Amino acid sequence: MADKKNSEKQFSRRDFLKTTGVATGGIIGGSMLGGLVGFNLDSPTEEPETSGDTANQGAEEGDSGEYNPGRMFFSNDATFDTISQAMERIFPENDIGPGAIGLGAPFFLDMQLAGAYGNNSKEYMQGPFSAGEPTQGYQSRLNRADLFTLGIERLDTESNDMFDDNFRNLDDDQKDEIITRFQEGEADMGVPEDTAKPVDFFNLLRSATLEGVYADPMYRGNRNMEGWKMKQFPGHQHAYIQEIQNDSFMEIEPQPMYGGNH
Repeated sequence: MADKKNSEKQFSRRDFLKTTGVATGGIIGGSMLGGLVGFNLDSPTEEPETSGDTANQGAEEGDSGEYNPGRMFFSNDATFDTISQAMERIFPENDIGPGAIGLGAPFFLDMQLAGAYGNNSKEYMQGPFSAGEPTQGYQSRLNRADLFTLGIERLDTESNDMFDDNFRNLDDDQKDEIITRFQEGEADMGVPEDTAKPVDFFNLLRSATLEGVYADPMYRGNRNMEGWKMKQFPGHQHAYIQEIQNDSFMEIEPQPMYGGNH
């Protein structure tokens, strides 16, 4: 059993990049651009706001200094830290390149939840409500901002039930175990199934992480286009006229939509 666990942990970033899947601690997956009323979302283990280290987590020193574009949705440092750590476990840093935090994926999600994506403003959100079929995907009566808010609170609840500590304070193996419970539908969301299912939260979290890693930097993720560079993706080139007849693979410096590094 130990050998199997070790082999799973050795799943490399290179394998991940080849498949654009997710592999960490038994989590395998594989896309999002586009206040909870009636429930008490005050976590019994909520800690006071921290000194602000979270907003700068994974913000490597670059040409413009520390990466911190500011937050639009997450007003609480502890909450932002929790979702950042969860995203990092889905796309962790290793010798191939930075992880979700270093690439700014949590800031990508923060921007998305503050806008039309988080509010489901372009989608039909009226009743009747039912659990739906597995093939239908996300069918919650909650908008995505509410579902993420609830999911983050339940990450801490599950973590305290199993390990007597909040999610952000756990070691990596424990975080993986908690996230896997959401992926497999074993976590308790604390609400009826037709309101929110744990797998819905996991799927949205996974999609947000991958899109934050690979989206154009204008959306505040994919910092310095490092996500593209790891996949040798050229980004938004104006033309390929000089290379179109070249039969060999060419490495092209990626280009963001509006030019320059972000």
